[in-house]
Amino acid sequence: MTLPFSHGQFLDVFGRYNETLWPAALVLWLFTAGFVVQLLRGRDVAGVWMSALLAVHWLWAGLAYHLAYFRAINPAAVIFGAVFVLQGGLLAWRGVARRDLPFRVSTSGWSRIGLALVTYALLYPAIALASGLAYPRTPTFGVPCPTGILTCGILLLAPPSAARWVAPIPLLWALVGGSAAFVLDIRADLALVAAGVFLLTFLARPSTRRRVGGHKES
Repeated sequence: MTLPFSHGQFLDVFGRYNETLWPAALVLWLFTAGFVVQLLRGRDVAGVWMSALLAVHWLWAGLAYHLAYFRAINPAAVIFGAVFVLQGGLLAWRGVARRDLPFRVSTSGWSRIGLALVTYALLYPAIALASGLAYPRTPTFGVPCPTGILTCGILLLAPPSAARWVAPIPLLWALVGGSAAFVLDIRADLALVAAGVFLLTFLARPSTRRRVGGHKES
């Protein structure tokens, strides 16, 4: 893969982004951690609020990162930004307006993988620093790749039939962002590849439904 910018220019974008927008990134992290706690507590509104939070993540990454900063070194950021805004709209439509994205923590293997990815996304800034990058020239919370990891993890907590409606763009970004991680040597982003593989496998499972007391169980 040939990129229209260097590794140094890529990190410079994060430097400018972090120096200007770090308060917003911190607030987004705090809200996300709080919403995850609510989800773990099994609140009925968790699905709606988590969908709204994910929509904010994608809108933020599309507008505040891709269009406001990344576009300066990569013309494709205009397309990326538009796609991220579209994903934010899809999450708001399916999860908030239609309330069709329920999330539930269970003892299943998929739920545990999902929670592991969510935890990774919350720890992402520290992981990026531990990999050898130096603040502020490092990706932090709220930028595209941790947003993709977080979204894949949360979608593993939803029924596959509901997650399929909003999964294509996160899967596409797992491919695009994950491949760029190898080229740019952003080791924290390699988890995005694994997150995409997990989500794709989760969605590809055959649907098994049986009737229990007159109701369908999946």
